[in-house]
Amino acid sequence: MYENLTHKELCEAFHTDEKNGLTEKEAQNRLLRDGSNTLKKAKEQTVWDRIQNQINDPMIFILFLAASISMLLREYSDTGIILLVIALNTTVGVIQEGKARKALEALKKMTAPSAVVKRDGIYQRIAADKLVKGDVVKLKAGNQVPADIRLLEVQELAANESALTGESLPVMKSCEVLKKGLPVAERKNTAYMSTEIRKGSGEGIVVATGMDTELGKIAGMIEDTKQEMTPLQKRLGDLGKILSIVAVALCAGLFFIGVIQHRNLLQMLLLAISLAVAAIPEGLPAVVTIVLALGVARMVKINAIIRRLPAVETLGSVGVVCSDKTGTLTENKMTVTKIYADEKILPVSAVRKREFPKLMEGFLLCNNSILGKQEIGDATELALLHTGRNMGYDEKRLQQQYPRTFEIPFNSEKKYMVSVHKDGNHETAYIKGACDYILNQCTYVENHGKIKPMTSMEKMKIRRAMEDMAKEGLRILALAYKERTISKTEKALTEGLVFAGMAGMIDPPRKEAATSVKALKRAGVQVAMITGDYKDTAFSIAKKIGIADCPEQCITGQEMDEMSEAALQKKMKNLRVFARVTPAHKVRIVKGFQDNGQIVAMTGDGVNDAPSLQKADIGIAMGENGTDAAKNAADMVLSDDNFSTIEKAMEEGRGIYVNIKKSILFLLSSNFGEIITMFAAVLFQLPTPLKASHILWVNLITDSLPALALGIDKNDAKALMRKKPRNPHEGLFAHGGWSFTVFYGVLIAVITLCAFYLGGQTYAFTVLGVSQLFHAIGMRDRDKSVFRMKHLENPFMLGAFFLGLGLQLMVTEIPYFVQLFGTARLSLQEWCLLLGISAIPLVAHELLLIPNRVLGMRKKQ
Repeated sequence: MYENLTHKELCEAFHTDEKNGLTEKEAQNRLLRDGSNTLKKAKEQTVWDRIQNQINDPMIFILFLAASISMLLREYSDTGIILLVIALNTTVGVIQEGKARKALEALKKMTAPSAVVKRDGIYQRIAADKLVKGDVVKLKAGNQVPADIRLLEVQELAANESALTGESLPVMKSCEVLKKGLPVAERKNTAYMSTEIRKGSGEGIVVATGMDTELGKIAGMIEDTKQEMTPLQKRLGDLGKILSIVAVALCAGLFFIGVIQHRNLLQMLLLAISLAVAAIPEGLPAVVTIVLALGVARMVKINAIIRRLPAVETLGSVGVVCSDKTGTLTENKMTVTKIYADEKILPVSAVRKREFPKLMEGFLLCNNSILGKQEIGDATELALLHTGRNMGYDEKRLQQQYPRTFEIPFNSEKKYMVSVHKDGNHETAYIKGACDYILNQCTYVENHGKIKPMTSMEKMKIRRAMEDMAKEGLRILALAYKERTISKTEKALTEGLVFAGMAGMIDPPRKEAATSVKALKRAGVQVAMITGDYKDTAFSIAKKIGIADCPEQCITGQEMDEMSEAALQKKMKNLRVFARVTPAHKVRIVKGFQDNGQIVAMTGDGVNDAPSLQKADIGIAMGENGTDAAKNAADMVLSDDNFSTIEKAMEEGRGIYVNIKKSILFLLSSNFGEIITMFAAVLFQLPTPLKASHILWVNLITDSLPALALGIDKNDAKALMRKKPRNPHEGLFAHGGWSFTVFYGVLIAVITLCAFYLGGQTYAFTVLGVSQLFHAIGMRDRDKSVFRMKHLENPFMLGAFFLGLGLQLMVTEIPYFVQLFGTARLSLQEWCLLLGISAIPLVAHELLLIPNRVLGMRKKQ
């Protein structure tokens, strides 16, 4: 932004004075002109607005139609139930809505409440929202940066920018002039709003406030990103439209046929309305809501917290998981994995106890971090302390034995630290830092305890080792030392050094990450890693976890900027690692996968992740280390920050979709049976086989508990995760769904009409209701024999079956209900006959499996 301007040019650009700052009058004028240093508020929605958003849904319209019809039929209890379902859906939706608003509110909370500013040459503390462009602001350790500030001077200033850039380690700041156009993570001379100053102090000029800051741009992206409907919402919306058309067509068609046949118009109107009720599975929205809610409850147990109900099902159709690296795929803890000493690279696990004493003692003494109940200090230094302890060294004893007498603190420009320690009658200086610099200052090298001159051959060996360690994505620190030092000048302490060795460290992958990535690949789900790290480091981690196989699968944010949308979309099919990316890049990555027809899940923990979490089909935030902005923008929160939890959640999501589809096919095939029964009777001028009250009663016992029992059925998780994600454009009736619905609808209608022919309305009424209960049992698994199903795994289904049977028995055997429904009492023999007829859908289920068994036997042969 202003990283390429000199101090003088910067002051001229903002018409300010580095020594005195702005005048109070000028600051007030700018505040009036530019507005306060705050983030834009989310658009407020009234409760009524949110209710309207929920009601404006095709399925809800269907429910209102069903309620109106039930009211006309004077079925007031049914009307009440339907209206209760509408109220339930609306309430849940209103509670879950408003992610963008909450995300923006969380971002607003992150802004600093006050700032130390220089005005009229005097330092004063003011409210952060009163800051204006051109203000000179002072920063120190512990401060939250109040605006975007171009630094003019720094004293060992380091900022934690992880929430904004994804960089896990504190960033050392400078006041150097940089080239223009660098990504946010590389603008070392700028401090950003909401980031935290970890150490040091500094001063700079405010170059952006409010929505113009990098944080503000993210807030703008969140606001501009529209919430996409989930696949299930789209499918149910389509189904609602179809059922609306079917209901209207049935009413009109049946009434028209009745007029032609000169039937009683009032009776035909009531019959047409009752058929419309039969066409509408009014229990479906309630079943879907309850199934999703129960899924949410189960997912809490696996550390996945769902913030938006439909997201549970969407997880099952995810084709790409875009995962943040730090803390999700990795442990977010630097660990030393390799040691170079005595001309060899060794894994830390292969290093003997108290081996390489000069190297390890130097790493522990030239170190300002502390291991205790609370770990304090730089992540790389803490990693060295842990390694020292594991190798048998006691850093506290060493510090007492060799007390520090002098120190040159770490400098981000020179990239080294020096500490001098008293060692008996003389002193030893240890220098720890960047390998290239340390190596250039060394004139000697230690090999097997002996010191010898540093030759060009020795330097070449060390450089080759550095390259090998860097290819593994390791962050490398070198250590050198100098004994019997006299002068405490920087020059004297950093020349004529003895090279002791190097330590290679990395933020290691989580142990479960590779297993989960493998399982997701087996399930046809791609995994892409998004990180602020450099390309080589990112690829190294991705390769270890199994995300990427070759460097060609990696791309940087800068390379993305140079590509057109069409070129990027074409390349996205092979990309698995995205390095050095900005928030805008993350949104573009998600969009790129979506444009290729994928359902995308995106993980993140920082403010910088919020727009992409909002854009993704499933936004997944980290619960332990995630910011409020990320959590409020997400659909799901991982309470354990563990990538493997995503795999478990996707498995649950796939199972939920399968169960919802079972419920839908069961409800529609059953209702279709009712429609064909009534339509066929009218069409062939038969007496009416069912009353309107009969249809409503059957819907009551079949549209509720059996459908819900199917919705919570236990599936074969391993089999589900061996299948590819379903096509996001795939309808609820894909893979023979319509033919299945029609077949069982016709079958139920045929056996109901046969029962009507054998014994009248009571027979037809009983067979219609009980056959649907048998049908529900077969629906548990369309590909498995009822004799191989584990029925005790779903006791709710057994309960629904026997309760439905008991209710049907009640309306034919208890006098009050016999009179109410106009039925006749049945003998034991009649019940046996009707149960046999009603079980025909289950017999059909078994017969339809025969071709599959034959094909399976042929494959085995």
